[in-house]
Amino acid sequence: MTGKSHRPAPERALPRAIKAVEVTAFGVVQGVGFRPFVYRLAERFGYRGWVRNIGRGVEIHLESEGPADFGRFLTALESEKPPLARLEKTSVRQARVLGCRRFEIRKTTGGPSFVFISPDIATCANCRREIKSPSERRFRYPFTNCTDCGPRYTIVRSLPYDRDNTTMARFVMCADCRREYGDPRDRRYHAQPIACPVCGPSLTLKPARAGKPSPGGLEEAVELIRRGKIVAVKGLGGFHLVCDPRNPAAVRKLRLLKERKTKPLALMARDLGVIREFAVIGHAERRELLSPNRPIVLLQKKRDLPGVAPHLDEIGFMLPYTPLHHLLLERLGLIAATSSNRKDAPIAKDEGEGLSPLCDFVLTHNRPIETRADDSVLRVVDGRPLFLRRARGYVPQPQRVPRELEAGTQILALGGELKDTVSVYKNGYVVTSQFLGDLDEYRNFRYFEETVAHLERLFDVTPAIVVSDLHPGFRTTRYARASGLRHITVQHHYAHVLAVLLEHGVPAGRDVLGVTFDGYGYGDDGGAWGGEFLLANYLDFTRIARFKPVPLPGGDAAAREPGRMALAFLRDAFGGHIPELEPFRAMPRKKIRLILEMMDKGINSPPTSSCGRLFDAVSFLAGAAPPSVEFEAEAPMRLEAVSRRRARAGYPFELDLSGSPWEISFAPAFREIVSEVRGGARAARVGPRFHLALADAVTAVAVKARDAYGIEIVALVGGVFLNRTLVSLARTSLQEKGFTVLMPEKYSPNDESISLGQVAHALARLSL
Repeated sequence: MTGKSHRPAPERALPRAIKAVEVTAFGVVQGVGFRPFVYRLAERFGYRGWVRNIGRGVEIHLESEGPADFGRFLTALESEKPPLARLEKTSVRQARVLGCRRFEIRKTTGGPSFVFISPDIATCANCRREIKSPSERRFRYPFTNCTDCGPRYTIVRSLPYDRDNTTMARFVMCADCRREYGDPRDRRYHAQPIACPVCGPSLTLKPARAGKPSPGGLEEAVELIRRGKIVAVKGLGGFHLVCDPRNPAAVRKLRLLKERKTKPLALMARDLGVIREFAVIGHAERRELLSPNRPIVLLQKKRDLPGVAPHLDEIGFMLPYTPLHHLLLERLGLIAATSSNRKDAPIAKDEGEGLSPLCDFVLTHNRPIETRADDSVLRVVDGRPLFLRRARGYVPQPQRVPRELEAGTQILALGGELKDTVSVYKNGYVVTSQFLGDLDEYRNFRYFEETVAHLERLFDVTPAIVVSDLHPGFRTTRYARASGLRHITVQHHYAHVLAVLLEHGVPAGRDVLGVTFDGYGYGDDGGAWGGEFLLANYLDFTRIARFKPVPLPGGDAAAREPGRMALAFLRDAFGGHIPELEPFRAMPRKKIRLILEMMDKGINSPPTSSCGRLFDAVSFLAGAAPPSVEFEAEAPMRLEAVSRRRARAGYPFELDLSGSPWEISFAPAFREIVSEVRGGARAARVGPRFHLALADAVTAVAVKARDAYGIEIVALVGGVFLNRTLVSLARTSLQEKGFTVLMPEKYSPNDESISLGQVAHALARLSL
């Protein structure tokens, strides 16, 4: 994804017979080898002048001996740019001839700053060759990088992107590195993280509790992992907890230390050949695995590794993305590499952040991490990426807003409460942070505050408006109220829809049908929404349909115990008589009676239209979900894992058009599910039919919305649309009916996209 963009058009055409021009390039043009590229390009065309970084991008002055057509230079500027560069806008104007004698690279100038920076990028092929070649001075050096690869976002403290503004400032370059850094023909020209064994960062191995360095370094760490030890390894955005996934005892130990019972662990493999031993790699999956962003990619299991991803049919793999990882995997071939954090806390970036109870040894280094960032996670659905988590490798890529929404006001959007991100808006662009986690955990809220401060400092943002979720009890809402800024609130599901509209550049004033399925969102009526159909544009929305609400017995407890929601939906389908079914044998009779009594009396049982809780109920009744789940969406994920087979027909449902909003009831589906389960049907039969029923319901409402409102675009958003089976079924069904279907491709459909949608609505309020 990096380095590809539309070709920006110059702001105005130039006459052919001129001798000098000034070009300003705006985008990801600092720290990516753009200035030496311009230097070589100018030499090739025989131009004199200079290039330099400025606060708003890169400035180029070109002079020729006689009148010249600079068009070929401008074309090459876009078509041949460095792999990490991204041009958003290029302006060009006629300039005064200054009599330059040569072309040179000048020092950065000051002034107002608004420039983008590349994400952290995986080790390039040239650097990989160096660390493997004994004749190179960086042979087996774990911090090798150049202008085409290496750390960016996680080490930068402020812009412009110069070494003094990064965590590499403490390392004084040796003569050899200084020579490379100063040579425009060298691929390390002005590579700010440049380093070598003489002058750069170094590794240290320590016992987790003793803290004193151990001999052996990297080689000893490899042997420790082979012997079943847990080693915390410092990477780009934080520490990984690493163990041998082929060793069941080591996996059990890692789960015990991390207090993670069933949530899947990620794997890092030396190469595609190792991955193919355990998983199926399609063409699109291969593309994502090998991309310079290096995400974790969920792949269909071919061979199981006990304890790594229990009860699921997918396993997450990534390839090495730093020289240190390449050196580790060279010997080990395969490691489990999961974030070094306790449950719900942020990834650790420093040794003093509670690492010692989580591991046996720490393999660390002395290059500080400025900004922590987890690994990104995605799956491929119908050949397209679908992000479960967007972080390292993709942040802080900017998002341009439609021209009619552009405003001069700077905006800070705070997202929701769970799976949070924050976004800042300035000069026509939104920058969205990395995944921050759940802010109901105080350490994650501190991470949230760190990130807000970092983005405002990095992009020189002084917000005049702060945007938050509508929920009055969220920490982000309270933070916004306390800021003293003009405060705008945006309903949760509406923000989901707007994020997709902004990403795809849907013009202002165009209405779409936003289908928003998730676990919970605070409705504009104060209710617990989660199965919503919104007629929406940037300025406003109408809730035209919803899932029929059922009680949420026990509030948050219902999200942790799927059996509670099964009772709620059975009560809706059968009235007071709850059928006897095998899955309920795991629940005490007394508890069942108390839950039913809670609903009958309306005690702590608010009504909810949640699609996530609907999934929980079906997964439990089908025997896929346990009585109590460890993590959100565990029950739906287990049901999805057994739903590969295509059903011939979905379960029945009722669409009631008599009221406002319209209501979809799945009571008929539950009556049929009960009949099938009593007859011996298992999740492998129930799951596919249920997924198809949901897709059918989406299409049915879309058709009615087109008849009533002329809708032609449907946006599928919310965490439930991380489900590959549902996405594929719903998208296909809608397209067969002639709808244009929009889904996030650069962002996640879950709550990470909320802050982006919040910016969109605030801009509409300002601009329209």
